[in-house]
Amino acid sequence: MKQRHTGPNLRRRQRGVVMIFGLIALAIMLIGAAAMVRSMNTSLANAGNLGFKRDLTNQGERAMAEVLALMQSGVLATETARQADNPAVNYRASQFNGAAITAQGMPLALMNDAAFSTVGTATRDIALADMGVTVRYVVDRLCFAAGIAKTEECTMADSLVSNTANSSDPLTAEFGSAGGAGAVPQLVVYRLSVRVSGPRQTQAFFQTTFTL
Repeated sequence: MKQRHTGPNLRRRQRGVVMIFGLIALAIMLIGAAAMVRSMNTSLANAGNLGFKRDLTNQGERAMAEVLALMQSGVLATETARQADNPAVNYRASQFNGAAITAQGMPLALMNDAAFSTVGTATRDIALADMGVTVRYVVDRLCFAAGIAKTEECTMADSLVSNTANSSDPLTAEFGSAGGAGAVPQLVVYRLSVRVSGPRQTQAFFQTTFTL
């Protein structure tokens, strides 16, 4: 009958095996901890970027308010003034198209300063120094050419008032008379394109159309 040895040598070998398994378990835990930290950093970065984008969206509304003020009571308040380009207020009487826009329809003038200088001026930028945010915009009239707006050359939208109720309006007289009394007048459509630059070299682009 064989005897089982339980002397010092066997006990030392057993302790060595336990140490190996302990080191393997520790390595697995370290790998898991590193992956968790990396995932947390990525989540925080994504949350920060989403927060920046949401804030830039809110700041972009400042451009809309400024443009409406220009067109309702400022230098672009008359139809005659809107018939010609006015780089001093970032306004173009004909629409951006062809090589002047990106595949998404955003004017290239908002992509680099050289192109922007031909249609607008940086003095119109809305700078929020305390927030590190700058809002730049351009407005184009959706017509093929400058001059008097014509229904066959411009993008038009129905007015919410009838021709009869607004017969004294020169725009109504021009675009709504063809349909006779009570016809829905047509209004010229304008496009506002906005670039908002924020902290960490964050940029957001927005675009909307409107009528007066």
